[in-house]
Amino acid sequence: MNKTIETLSLFPVLNRNLIDFLRGLSPDDWRRQTVARKWKIKDVAAHLLDGNFRRIALHRDGWASSPDKPIALYTDLVQYLNELNADWVQANRRLSPQLIVDLLEWSNAEVYKLFQALDPMASSAYPVSWAGQSTSYNWFDIAREYTERWLHQQQIRDAAGNTDLMNRELYHPLLDIFMQAWPVALDNEGREGIVLKTVITGDGGGEWLLKKEKGKWQLNTDNSIQPSAETLIDGRVAWKLFSKSVRKDDIRGSYEIKGDQRLGERVLEMVSVMA
Repeated sequence: MNKTIETLSLFPVLNRNLIDFLRGLSPDDWRRQTVARKWKIKDVAAHLLDGNFRRIALHRDGWASSPDKPIALYTDLVQYLNELNADWVQANRRLSPQLIVDLLEWSNAEVYKLFQALDPMASSAYPVSWAGQSTSYNWFDIAREYTERWLHQQQIRDAAGNTDLMNRELYHPLLDIFMQAWPVALDNEGREGIVLKTVITGDGGGEWLLKKEKGKWQLNTDNSIQPSAETLIDGRVAWKLFSKSVRKDDIRGSYEIKGDQRLGERVLEMVSVMA
């Protein structure tokens, strides 16, 4: 990874947007189904609260719970996290929406203060595994946390028919972070020296290049080489695609591939969350 992606300054904006939106929901809105198939809006809000409490326990109190089963493979870790998430959401169905919002408002501010105190270039407590890393810097862990918060807030807004987060200020950083998983999606495919290009449309979109150098795929800014494949993705569905809420077969007509179809499809199979 050749660059840092600054997201910490966006947390107050994202947090305020969340609280204001949740406080405006009706009782029926809280029961709306989200694109996270097993969760309604209230469940997603409770999941955000879980993330906050885990961060406060870790960064303020030095407390981290250990898995109760062996974690040998990436799939083991995903299953473990899914079970933790499901247990928390089930328990929090006892809480009122108002209580969840109050706790979110308090804990959002606490997590932001704790993140401000971290050295961005120090090693993080947890690696960003979906980007293929076994160790990560704090700035990337914070950026990963930004994507979690943006994604779950957007799931809530999407269920209520709202697209206010789909703007340059907040959506483009999410896509920039998500694209760090692109090299993982390619693995060892492709010959040395070739370049791939992804274009995501809309206000928050952009262009990303990937080049294979010294046997490894790396994100690149050199656009002087003609790409072997160029993939165009509708920005309205990109966040759902990269979070595994939909798959490429679900969104035919929302993407186009020019050049090498096989290599161009790999970005459509990219997963930038633990799923």
